[in-house]
Amino acid sequence: MSTPPTSTQPARILVVDDEPDLRTLYELTLLREGYRVEAAGSVAEARKHLDADRFDAVITDMRLPDGLGMEILQRIQQDQRGERCVVMTAYGSAENAVEALKAGAFDYLTKPVDLKQFRAVVASAVQATAQLASVKAPPPSEDRNDGRQDERGEDRQDDIARLATTVGSSGAAALARLVGDSEPMRLVKARIAKVARGMAPVLVRGESGTGKELVARAVHECSQRSDGPFVAVNCGAIPENLLEAEFFGARKGSYTGSSQDRDGYFQAARGGTLFLDEIGDLPLAMQSKLLRAIQERSVRPIGSTQEDAVDVRIVSATHKDLQAEVQASRFRQDLFYRLNVIEIAVPALRDRRGDLPALCRALLARIARDAGMPVPTLSADVLRRLSEHPLHGNVRELENLLHRAVALSDGDMLHLDFDGSAPVGEPMAAASAPFAPPAVATDTAPVAAVLLAPTAPAKAPTTVPNDLQGYLDQQEREILVRALQETGFNRTAAAARLGLSLRQIRYRIARLGIATPNGDDAHGLGADD
Repeated sequence: MSTPPTSTQPARILVVDDEPDLRTLYELTLLREGYRVEAAGSVAEARKHLDADRFDAVITDMRLPDGLGMEILQRIQQDQRGERCVVMTAYGSAENAVEALKAGAFDYLTKPVDLKQFRAVVASAVQATAQLASVKAPPPSEDRNDGRQDERGEDRQDDIARLATTVGSSGAAALARLVGDSEPMRLVKARIAKVARGMAPVLVRGESGTGKELVARAVHECSQRSDGPFVAVNCGAIPENLLEAEFFGARKGSYTGSSQDRDGYFQAARGGTLFLDEIGDLPLAMQSKLLRAIQERSVRPIGSTQEDAVDVRIVSATHKDLQAEVQASRFRQDLFYRLNVIEIAVPALRDRRGDLPALCRALLARIARDAGMPVPTLSADVLRRLSEHPLHGNVRELENLLHRAVALSDGDMLHLDFDGSAPVGEPMAAASAPFAPPAVATDTAPVAAVLLAPTAPAKAPTTVPNDLQGYLDQQEREILVRALQETGFNRTAAAARLGLSLRQIRYRIARLGIATPNGDDAHGLGADD
C-alpha cells in the first residue's frame, strides 16, 4: 500500500491514456499540483508500471489500444492494492461509468475533461488512499472468542473500536447510532463501511421508519468527505414550482422576489454529500434535470448562462419499489441506474426483533433526557407485549408507542397504550375494513385529545349544514386522524392508504391543524418519513 503523501514525499499518480496530447495535458496539470506523475499509453504499459511501483491514484481512459481501462481496475482489485482508480469515459457513455463504479472505481470523469473537476477528483482519490493507509489494521479474528459472545455489550464496544480503525471515530460514532447487533444490522454496517470508501452513488432502500437517513449519514461520516457538509433534502416536501430553484439555485432577478443570488442544494453540498430522501416522489420533469446534473457534475442556476461545477456525492433513499415505478413509467430508468449503483437494504424491525431491547433502551434514554426525567424501567412484560405488536411503522412506531407509554407512566413503570394502533398480536386493519372516523374535534376539545379518543361510526348530517366548508373540513380531519392512527402516525403510510402524495397529506395536516405525537419531525434511531 502506498505511503500517505507528505511535504517531502508527494503523492504518485499513474495516468493511462493513448492520446499523447491529452496525456501531456494531464501530466502538466498534475505536476503543477505538486504530484509525481508516471504515464502509460496502453494496458500493457500500465501493468508494467503497477508491477514496478505503488501509486496513490490511477487515472485511466476506458478505451485503450490493447484493451479496456476496466482491466487495470480489475487488476488493482484482484491484487488488493491500495490505489484509488478514476476512470475516464466518453461523453454520453453513462453505462460505462456505472459499470466502472460497480466494479470498484473510486470515481469517473467524462471526456472532454474539465480540468478544475479533474484536479478535485484526483485530490479526493489521493486523500482517500492516504486515509486508508493511515488507519491501523483490525485485531486478529481469534480475539473475537469465536463469536460466541457477539450479542454481549462488551463485544459490541469491541466492534465499534474495530470499526474506528477503518472508518475513523466520527464514522464509528455514526454506525453506533444505528442501534442493533442482529445479523441484518451487522451486514448493513459492514456494507456502509465498505461503500463509503468510493464516490459511487448509493441508494438506501427500506420501509418507512427503518432509519434510512441514519444510514445515509453513516455513509457520509465513514467517507473521506466527512469534514464536508451533509445536506438532506426531502424530495416530496418541496412544491413542484420551486424544485429547480431549490436544487440548482437562482440568480438575482431571475424571478419575482429574487433580490439576491442564492445557492441550491447542490452548491450547498460541495465537498460533501447530498442526501435525496424519498427520491421516488420527484416529478418526471425534475428527474431529467437531476439526471443531467449527476452525469455532468454541474448545474445551471435559474437566470444564469453559465454552469457551476459541483463536487458532491449522491446518496438517495426511498420506501418505494423503484423498479416497479420504472415499469409504470413514473420513474426514469436511466436515473434509476444512475442512483442505484450501490444499494443498501435497511431491514424492517420485524426482521430484527432481537434488537428490540437495545432499541427500547436507547429510545427511552433519549425520551427521558429530553423530558428531564429519570429513565423509566423497561420490564419484561412491556418487552413481551412490544415484541408481539406488528410494528408496521418500524422504529418510528416503536418510538411513538414509547413516547405515549412515558406520558402515561405511573412512577417509573411504563404503561403501554395501543389505542392508536392495531391490537397486540393482530395485523393492522385491512384496507377493505369499514372505515370508522374518530370523535370530531371542536373548539372546546383539543385535537390532541381526539387522537386518543375512542372511534365511532360516521353519521350523515340530519340537516343541510350552514357552513359547508367547515363541515367538509371536519369530515376530512376525521378521516386523516383515523388514517394516521391506524398507521402509527406514519404520514407516508397514511398518504399511501388515502391515495395521496406525502406533500399533499402534509399540506392537509398543516391546514387542518392536526397535531401528531411526534410533531412535524421524527428524529433519530431509525425514524424517517
